[in-house]
Amino acid sequence: MRVAILGLAMILAACSSREPVIESDPETRLSTPQGNIVGYIAESGAHVWRAIPFALPPVGELRWQPAVPVGVWDGEREAITAPVPCPQMANGLSADLLGVEAGQLAGAEDCLYLDVYAPPNAENLPVMVWIHGGSNTWGWADQYDGTQLAMDQNVIVVVLQYRLGPLGFFSHPALREAGSGIANFALTDHLAALNWVKDNIISYGGDPDTVTIFGESAGGTNVAALMASPLAGGLFHRAIMQSGSASSVPLAEAEGTEGEEANPSIETARRFVAGEVTADALREVPLADIYAAYSAGGGRVELPTVIADGVSLPAGGVMQAFASPDTFNAVPLITGTNRDEVKLYNGLNDELVARRLGVFFRIRDEALYEAVSEYQSRIWAINAVDEIAATMTAGGHDAVWAYRFDWDEGGANIFLDSAAIFGAMHSMEIPFVFNRFEFFGSRLDPIVFNDSNEAGRIALAREMGSYWARFARQGDPGGEWTSWSEGPARMRFDTAADGGSGMLAGELTIEGLARDIRSDDRLEENRRCELVASMEGRYFDDRRELRPLTRC
Repeated sequence: MRVAILGLAMILAACSSREPVIESDPETRLSTPQGNIVGYIAESGAHVWRAIPFALPPVGELRWQPAVPVGVWDGEREAITAPVPCPQMANGLSADLLGVEAGQLAGAEDCLYLDVYAPPNAENLPVMVWIHGGSNTWGWADQYDGTQLAMDQNVIVVVLQYRLGPLGFFSHPALREAGSGIANFALTDHLAALNWVKDNIISYGGDPDTVTIFGESAGGTNVAALMASPLAGGLFHRAIMQSGSASSVPLAEAEGTEGEEANPSIETARRFVAGEVTADALREVPLADIYAAYSAGGGRVELPTVIADGVSLPAGGVMQAFASPDTFNAVPLITGTNRDEVKLYNGLNDELVARRLGVFFRIRDEALYEAVSEYQSRIWAINAVDEIAATMTAGGHDAVWAYRFDWDEGGANIFLDSAAIFGAMHSMEIPFVFNRFEFFGSRLDPIVFNDSNEAGRIALAREMGSYWARFARQGDPGGEWTSWSEGPARMRFDTAADGGSGMLAGELTIEGLARDIRSDDRLEENRRCELVASMEGRYFDDRRELRPLTRC
């Protein structure tokens, strides 16, 4: 097992492959407003339709334009193969799945398609629209299989693709002067997909008046952006953010006239346009030249995303919009994080974890590792949960629920103790929500998800899925899960072996975090201040400082 494959399999957060289905099934034949379509029946019994177009290909004159609704097709569409991913740089394990070498460009601009998963004989069921994560620079629909969620919870699951990286998020004066002023082209893809749901989902057995958007990581951040977007009103009725944020980049910083964002558009455009930078010149640039200007090496692409352009998002940003139900789409919201979010990254940090011969993982200092991971993960929770929930409820929006995912019972072998090193890391909750444990790839899944933890994790998956689906149906997760307005608290999800699920009272704050860091004897003073400095650089904006509160 190569360490590069192992590490990147964890980073990529959902790279599983599935056997291609090559035969359509007449039982899935439908007549829809777009035309006739036929899909296939999955092993679970779910009816599946793949690669349904929801917008015109954003190529040529439509590059860096808002998504344009697609028309009807002639004849019958056979929808049994996965859509081509949107353009992205391949990295590690994704290179094998994308069919290119790591660090090379994969995908195609003609990529605005979605997949639909439904129970047989579906009629007027709640619709759950999944927005994938991946830093808004990578990912694709085929990573996520909605068959089991659809069957277990009797819902319709829609998985969409959207423009990524510089094709999805790009603010430039030349485009603004010649067009709509929109910089979040990916957000317009989400809007187009939701409009498709509104117009078409009834044909697949879904209720267009009961639509839940849900997403993880960057997908969760995009959920927040849709809640803040003045263009999204009425297109969805509940929202779930899994390890997301309410972050957004001011327009001036995205373009580079202020701030220190990586690869601001005005500067970067000069690297891939020869001569005057005009809207036409930008749209004529070869795709590879655009990505070459943004690539940070090793397949990484860095750029501003979720831009407060004043059109698709308020100029004041997403978080500011959440201050009043009058300034955002105030639908019921679940927002949560995983207890050990940053162990995904710390587990691959050579300063914290040694890798002998490249594959034998060993934590160098267990107390330090736990302390660093705990505080960094708490910052994530404060940003993604407590501050959002407190802001919304203070403004009068009471329909907010919070959670924390704690499952840390992953297996071990001679190479890796996944429970100790990765625990309840970033993205670990996704297999539980979808109740599908073919997730991290064939090298990692057998380690993390083994026979000894099977019964507990399946029970937890069914519990979480039922909460998600109940929320999708009625706008309230029900059970013992109380809303934030009833007293700051979050549902803790875990197996019976670790105490089971239940409410955790209390609100996380920056002041409480600083107090705990100051008094934590696991951290020597130099390590404490190194940790604080790194946290400020990664998790804080310019308006907040942690160092004075921790005396660093």
